[in-house]
Amino acid sequence: MASFTWVFLRGLTRSSMHWGPFVEEFEQALSVRVITLDLPGNGSLWRQKSPLTVATMVRSCQQQLQERGIVQPVSVLAMSLGGMVAAHWALQQPQQLRELVLINTSMRPFNPAWQRLRPVALLSLLRLAAGRASAQSWEREIIRLTTRHARCDVLDAWCAERLLQPVSASNALRQLLAAARYKAQRQGPELPTLVLSGAGDQLVSPLCSSALALHWRAAFQVHATAGHDLTLDDGPWVAEQVRRWHQSTEHAA
Repeated sequence: MASFTWVFLRGLTRSSMHWGPFVEEFEQALSVRVITLDLPGNGSLWRQKSPLTVATMVRSCQQQLQERGIVQPVSVLAMSLGGMVAAHWALQQPQQLRELVLINTSMRPFNPAWQRLRPVALLSLLRLAAGRASAQSWEREIIRLTTRHARCDVLDAWCAERLLQPVSASNALRQLLAAARYKAQRQGPELPTLVLSGAGDQLVSPLCSSALALHWRAAFQVHATAGHDLTLDDGPWVAEQVRRWHQSTEHAA
């Protein structure tokens, strides 16, 4: 397989660190190079104010690639809010991207708000924010909401990340607002697109991924047990799905 550059984008309040071992698993499985980017307000960019629009997040990603000297087009794998950013990027400037993998993302106009973020999960997060929860309380709840394959082994690293590069409450709310406001085109981008979903997602309804794949006529695969953080629950499965799909698109071409 040719050595392409892949760009990875995480979701709401998450940073590049939260990919964990998946980056290496993906690079080895597909023989590619991976570049991880943070959205403004998260990770290495935690001091920045999070944009109120997905379009502005796209411009940040483009600027980061330019600063790193990354030659386009690139392939993009993105999760949740990152998936909205990747989708908008592909819809507006498809010449900059080679292909698209969207994981457990959701966007208007394909699903109602209560499917795009489950009300029980939203209430839980708002309760933590109102109570000024500790880093450990926050991360324990995020692990509970986003994983299905008992991954408490990441708790210490995630708590350390929250203390080192804290996402402010205002930036978290700004990201939520940007996600809620974003509305994609009904017709998908003119790029090979794969949609992946975890059937056990407790944060976003899996119906969001299936609806997106249906409307955009994208390839679609579902993990029978994984949750929202699909690459943490079963990174090798994700890498294998992308490898098989990539090979099929190459043969089709």
